[in-house]
Amino acid sequence: TNIMARGFIDCHCHLSANEFTQAGLKALVSVTEGASEFEKVIQLSKTYPGFVFPCFGIHPLQGSGEDLHSVKIQDLEPFLPLFQKYRADIVAVGEIGLDFTPWFANTAQERDEQIKVFIKQLEISKELDLPVNVHSRSAAKVTIATMKELGIRQALLHNFAGKPSVAMEGVQAGFCFSFPPAVSKNEQRAKLIRQIPLEHICLETDSPALGIDKHVRNEPGNIMICCEYIAKVKGISSDAVMEVTTQNALRLFSKLKS
Repeated sequence: TNIMARGFIDCHCHLSANEFTQAGLKALVSVTEGASEFEKVIQLSKTYPGFVFPCFGIHPLQGSGEDLHSVKIQDLEPFLPLFQKYRADIVAVGEIGLDFTPWFANTAQERDEQIKVFIKQLEISKELDLPVNVHSRSAAKVTIATMKELGIRQALLHNFAGKPSVAMEGVQAGFCFSFPPAVSKNEQRAKLIRQIPLEHICLETDSPALGIDKHVRNEPGNIMICCEYIAKVKGISSDAVMEVTTQNALRLFSKLKS
């Protein structure tokens, strides 16, 4: 029988630190935002084998704080060999995607460059036969259309906030959607959760961001909050949500099984 049958899988978190709670968790899928984190996430996966599973990806926004800016192809190109070097270790390509938030990507040139970086990484995922862990903000339609054009089959759209009709296009393409603890405060998101079939939903915390209280560090242990909220919105038991979302995660990130 499956060792992960009981317990949660956090399908999208950021672990650069070693301290995190593990309440009821069977596995963490740890994404990167920039190449400087690649070696770090590999180290973590070696420290917690069979528990922390690493992904490599270049996020559509780079830098931090005041210096946050739209990604450029040179944020990716020098690091392409690392995807090959660690292809046996990584379980997905992510966090990749599109972020057309006006104050970060207000020119067509910036948006086109993001699409270029996204497409390149979608191609890598196909070449390595890995799923993708995707960020989409103010870009839902383009994100899903781009993935469909490239024939992507295995994908997680994390913290998705697009229109339900756009989400359903993703469902039809076979994609999964995950929601962090913060969505429990958002009625718009309840509509989405109601419409997306449970077979297409995964759990995530997006730690250390997107917790219930923005002043308190979010942790993978908060996964129960997502589970209970989805159960409430769908009118089913938390147990059913845990079981099905865990099965979905194992189907999507098939390397977790081994």
